[in-house]
Order: sequence, then structure tokens, then C-alpha cells
Amino acid sequence: MTSLEDKVAIVTGAGRGLGRSMAKALVGAGASVTVAARTGTELDAFVAEAKESGGQALACPTDITDEASVERMVEATVETFGRVDILVNNSGIVATRPLVEQSAAEWDSVVDTNLRGTFLATRAVGRHFLAQQSGKVVNIASNFALQGVANHAAYSASKAGVIAFTRAMAIEWSRQNIQVNAIAPGYFATALNAEMREDAHTLEKVVRAIPARRLGEPDEITPWLLLLAGSDSSFVTGEVIVIDGGQSVR
Repeated sequence: MTSLEDKVAIVTGAGRGLGRSMAKALVGAGASVTVAARTGTELDAFVAEAKESGGQALACPTDITDEASVERMVEATVETFGRVDILVNNSGIVATRPLVEQSAAEWDSVVDTNLRGTFLATRAVGRHFLAQQSGKVVNIASNFALQGVANHAAYSASKAGVIAFTRAMAIEWSRQNIQVNAIAPGYFATALNAEMREDAHTLEKVVRAIPARRLGEPDEITPWLLLLAGSDSSFVTGEVIVIDGGQSVR
């Protein structure tokens, strides 16, 4: 397994689901990890669990759409651990609604969380990466950015923006030893789609659209995350790793 000893990571949206799973994997690989999300209780539980296993973690309640809150998250990380080496932009929300029924406020909420939040966190961490001439950014996009999905215009557009942002920053920082990549998951069994999974008819329809005929498990993303966060991927930048059981290439 990739060793991240002496590395410091920030994971946004780390309270539950894929974010929590990725943060746990980073701690397991030896990194000190700041976990950020809106809900402090979930973050505190993660920190306690990390310490029990001999790891180091910092809980940092953060509104990823608020510039000052994001800046405080990065400052707290550097004050606590001395540096920052890895950023995982995982915070995200989804709104399932026909476009003509979607309010401007709901659109803004989705785009602000998924895309603006990625920009704010990357910019804040990027100042440190540029100063130390090294860093890893892993943006969590979605396979919805790569295919047409009805009733998900805001989510699809925001995640497509994350992919474009990833590629732009990969070029911008390519000579500073900073790699910027993305992972585009498909359907994984997480809290984000718990309501969908409770509807047997909807779940069956979703699974039928996946060539692998199942949902992904959060732990199936972590090997790719560790690869992109570690030194073995120092010549990989601007890439999008799609993990969706073949759904987007069907």
C-alpha cells in the first residue's frame, strides 16, 4: 500500500460516505488528515476513531462555499500539522429535479458547493503548494459529467466544471511539481443516495444501467485515491479516473 508517512491531507465532505472512507484510507496510509464538513459531530467521531488506531486527525467544521471558512480550514491545518501536501475536494450535493421546476437558489446551491467549493479550497491550499513546490489535488467529479442524465442538470454541469477545472489547474501548476487529477465515481452505496436505494424499483432501474450490475462500495475508490495522492503518480496530472462499473461507456 502507498505510504503517506509525514504527509498532511485535507478531505472536504469527510463526515460520511466516500469522504469518510477516503479520509480513513489516508490515515491508514500514515497521513495526518484534516476532515472538513458542516457537521462537527461526525468529524469528532472520525478524529476519535483515528486516534484509537494510532493516527492523527483534525476536525474542522467548514462551509465549503464560504471563502473565510475555507481559509480558516487551511490555516488550522498548517497551524496543527505544520504543512499541507494533499487536498481531496469531495464536498458535494445533488438536486434531482426537472430543469423548469428548479429554482435559481437550488441551482446556485449545487453549483456553489460542487464547483465554487472546489475552487476556494484549491486556491487556499495552492498558495502553500506553490511555496513548497509540491502538492497533490484530487477532485471528486462524477460520471454524470460525462453523460446526459435527465433531471440532474445542475449536478452534471457542476461536476463537468470540476473536470474542466482539474485540467486547467493541471496545466497551470505542471512545472511546480503539483499534480491535479480527478476521480469520477458512478453509483456508490453512500448516504447521498440512501433514499434512492430504499426504493426497490428505482434501485433496480439504476443497477440495470450499470454493466457490472451492482453499486460500488466506498473502499473500491481508496486504492485510486492513494495512488493519486502518493509519489508514484508524480507524472500523472490532468487525468480523470472513472470508477462506475462501466456505466459511462455503455
